[in-house]
Amino acid sequence: MEINWQDFFAPVWLSLKITVITSIIVFVLATLAAKAMAGRKFPGHSLVETLLLLPLVLPPTVVGFVLLVVLGRRSWIGRLYEQFTDQPILFTWGAAVIAAVVVAFPLVYRTVKAGFEGVEKELEDSARAQGANEWQVLRYVTLPLAGRSLAAGYVLGFARGLGEFGATIMVAGNIPGRTQTVPTAIYVAVDGGDMTLAWLWVVAIVAISAVMLMFVNRRW
Repeated sequence: MEINWQDFFAPVWLSLKITVITSIIVFVLATLAAKAMAGRKFPGHSLVETLLLLPLVLPPTVVGFVLLVVLGRRSWIGRLYEQFTDQPILFTWGAAVIAAVVVAFPLVYRTVKAGFEGVEKELEDSARAQGANEWQVLRYVTLPLAGRSLAAGYVLGFARGLGEFGATIMVAGNIPGRTQTVPTAIYVAVDGGDMTLAWLWVVAIVAISAVMLMFVNRRW
């Protein structure tokens, strides 16, 4: 069977675009949340922690359904977005980014938080005692010591975003050239009996993930 390489590369490029954007957004959000929550106790701490980790234990289709309601045209978020852009947010690649961010967030958050909690407070206090402000403590002490966890968190977010399927297909659909990512393309190819194309996409997604892991392992 002759391969249409344009059809092959379209989901790959779209997946890479969505994944890169997703990984950056989720890494920033998870790092901020993890730094705020690490080593701290306050009234409602358990509730906040549960809400942050909830997407980790929910089926992706449940997450997708909730996002479908939250981002739909009947919600205030959906209406507000449509007023500014003249188009709904659902069934766009932007919706795929949102779905991937929500699903990947708990993994990145837990990993990064563990890294922050592993930094010895005595080292941070020693830096403060020598005149370092909070930004300098964060930049020169906390982040370098938590570097491995930060790198691992980013890779997990990248990999989770790259492989996201359940929530994505509910809020972004599977529109070739617009919202069709590699996981959804593999599903359609297998369902249609096109095993050659499915295998090519599987090899592509494995290769991308392997390159990310190799880069992090060599760097850290």
